Amino acid sequence: MKGFLSFIPGNSFFHNLNPVTKLFYSMAICAGCFMSDKWQVLLFLLAVGILSGIVSGICQRTFSLLKGLFKVSIFLVTLQILLIRTGNTIWTIPLVNLAITDNGINTSAVLVLKLSGATLPLALMLSVTKLQDLSNALVDKLRIPYKYAFTLTTAIKFIPVFAEEMAGIIEAQTSRGITLDTKNPFKKVALILPLCAPLLVSSVRKTSATAIAADLRGFKLRTRNSIIKKQGTKFIDVVCVVFSLLLVAISLEAKFALVGITIPGL
Repeated sequence: MKGFLSFIPGNSFFHNLNPVTKLFYSMAICAGCFMSDKWQVLLFLLAVGILSGIVSGICQRTFSLLKGLFKVSIFLVTLQILLIRTGNTIWTIPLVNLAITDNGINTSAVLVLKLSGATLPLALMLSVTKLQDLSNALVDKLRIPYKYAFTLTTAIKFIPVFAEEMAGIIEAQTSRGITLDTKNPFKKVALILPLCAPLLVSSVRKTSATAIAADLRGFKLRTRNSIIKKQGTKFIDVVCVVFSLLLVAISLEAKFALVGITIPGL
């Protein structure tokens, strides 16, 4: 978890894009995943996200995120397969009277592909974008008020910080003889829940310190004209936007074809 959203320097195609273009590209893939229900299209969008990470030179971060998503997917697949009873029965578990159906397997596969395909591009976008540049671009290009852009980027910045704080609290409790390394997920949750109190106290202290520091630097006086570093739009941004629209068009065509509607020109 440590540093999983931190910026990774580089000079790749995606590093040189405007932050707004990166955001649009990742949101286009995310929208395409939610619009389509065909596993072929979802698998294609997931492959596009993985390829984007490889092109950006952050292969280790890409596959590390996939590994984390895989762990969550196991739980979701198990839940969907056991709860969905519609469809043709493939296998029956007599001891607990549960039936595994083809509809349950298909639904769980689509759900996992949607989750992975929609989450990966957003995480990778943050890995190749400085949060300060993202905040400036949101204010300059999208005309978002500075305080809202600052709040968004600050919240993202605090995610790995809180993760490190939680890791430190767990290490401190382990050194005191509290065993947290258990394979039972329910027991582990019961042991970790009491640790949320010191994490909350630490979070409030960091938030208060950040608010005081922002006030001392004239946070309330900052406007769109206060931005010093402004990033323009280049040809590669236009290429990325066109490719993003193409991905959305593919998802739309697959969705409407699934319900028997034909879109002219697609």
